[in-house]
Amino acid sequence: MTKKEIVRRSDVIEKLGSLYDLLTESQRKELLDESIAVHYRHDEIIYEEGEVPTHLLCLLSGKAKIFKEGVAHRTQIVRLVNAVDFFGYRDHFANQNYVTSCAAFEPSIVCKIPMEMVNRWVDENPRVASLVIKKMATIIGQTDERLVNLTQKHVRGRLAETLLLLKSTYGWERDGRLCINPSRQDLGNLSNMTTANAIRTLGAFVSEGLVAVKGRHITILNEEELKNISRKG
Repeated sequence: MTKKEIVRRSDVIEKLGSLYDLLTESQRKELLDESIAVHYRHDEIIYEEGEVPTHLLCLLSGKAKIFKEGVAHRTQIVRLVNAVDFFGYRDHFANQNYVTSCAAFEPSIVCKIPMEMVNRWVDENPRVASLVIKKMATIIGQTDERLVNLTQKHVRGRLAETLLLLKSTYGWERDGRLCINPSRQDLGNLSNMTTANAIRTLGAFVSEGLVAVKGRHITILNEEELKNISRKG
């Protein structure tokens, strides 16, 4: 089961700084009083397609994936969420239910801020409205670019781009391993290909010395060549 608790003041100030700094004193008090922190297990659903969006969400710690189920129940991961990203609010401002679902990639903590409160802040505080607009515009631009890449590149180009995306989003350990250990199914869902194609293509990258694989741990050995493969498509 998910665990809920009041968000700590230190977490709000440190991790929600991009929002907290823009608020008035009364709005800051509202944020501290009304927000909750929710703990999610690995692969636990944070929200589901079709649900009514009631909160602005912020990933305080962990990693999450936003995905959509398509034809024949095939899943496509459309966006990665990293700490400290805001998410789950576009649908509310579009006056619609969620058109995607979201799940934790690993044990995660999500701050939930009531949307009724955010609506007032947007109406009362132009700086908050500007922040929301800028974040939505950035996400739309990234989604447009990724959509073209996933539909026009060959499987090698798509998997190379996915590995580079995982590295740029979540970083890497001192020994070069990615800081996230995706399943082969997740790699396929990120790359718009079947799990079998993801396994074969990743195996080819290993044979070519581009990456090293041990279980779910992936180490990028030749980033420049992966970038080259991604560029060529």
